[in-house]
Amino acid sequence: MRGMTFGGDRTVEYIEVPDPVPGSGEVVLEMKASGICGSDLHMYRGPRGMSLLGATPTEPVIRGHEPCGIVAAIGADVNERTAKVGDRVMVHHYWGCGACRHCRAGWSQMCERQRPLVYGSGAGHGGHAKYMKVPAGTLVHLPDELSFAAGAAISCGTGTAYAALRRLRVAGGDNISIFGQGPVGLAATQLASSMGARVIAVDISNDRLTLAKEMGASETINSAETNPVEGVRELTGGRGADLSMDASGATEARHAGLESLRPWGSMALVGVGGKFEPSLGWLMSKQTTVFGSFTFSSIGQGECADYAATKGVPVDAIFTDYWKLDEADAAYKKADSQSTGKGCIVEF
Repeated sequence: MRGMTFGGDRTVEYIEVPDPVPGSGEVVLEMKASGICGSDLHMYRGPRGMSLLGATPTEPVIRGHEPCGIVAAIGADVNERTAKVGDRVMVHHYWGCGACRHCRAGWSQMCERQRPLVYGSGAGHGGHAKYMKVPAGTLVHLPDELSFAAGAAISCGTGTAYAALRRLRVAGGDNISIFGQGPVGLAATQLASSMGARVIAVDISNDRLTLAKEMGASETINSAETNPVEGVRELTGGRGADLSMDASGATEARHAGLESLRPWGSMALVGVGGKFEPSLGWLMSKQTTVFGSFTFSSIGQGECADYAATKGVPVDAIFTDYWKLDEADAAYKKADSQSTGKGCIVEF
């Protein structure tokens, strides 16, 4: 079986590995969609063998941590209520000890007993190949109403946006400023709009701001042309946003997101990278809540999928590019331009 890996310094390579065979408690999936995530770009641009979380790979691994497909084979000791051949499934791409309090709650990435195995961005083979082997416990049901590409998005970027919005307690009538309109920011814009919020989308790319409008943003601000703090305040009658989210990972965006909040406002930090050194006096005097939100639990992933299915959220709309596995070099070069929506590999 052939799979794609990162060769370091903005290169991709293909490696040959044996076709996976499920062991006890494991399943093999036939990939139908494998998303390209903004966090992949850190490894794409970085040195060969880089990982973002968990155990560091000791040999080249197949990348792609947004896998979605069909159960193709089942190992021993897998209950048919957990998985059976033909099931449409996503993967919660982390695996820990399975027994600590975080693992039992579906937060394997926060395992207390060991560094988690991370599929696609750590030491476990990911979804940029025809087949993928995972523990049956990582599987999350994909509703029939959703496409495999939508399932791939929910397996990281869209699921991450959903989890942060739930922690922000978005409600109808809220003004929320979302800084960064890459795949995660676009998903947050789409979901917050579906929850009834008025979204103010902020980015430095007019192309991405156009996409944000299509995702449901009420207003857009190009922060390369307009002071975003002043822009948000003007759009909210001088009051400031009720809520904000940084999905960019840029230091300037994080500080602007904080300063654009009204008193008693809340901010979620989602983007990877950059720095954040808020004024303690500002936080205290404005009664501000700021928290980090990293991905989601397996339970939250399922809830996001169910929400999208029951509310009719067009998750696929965030995709601007679909690729074959053979086109991975072009796919990552385009993602690296950071001027489009989301990309997805759908032919293996």
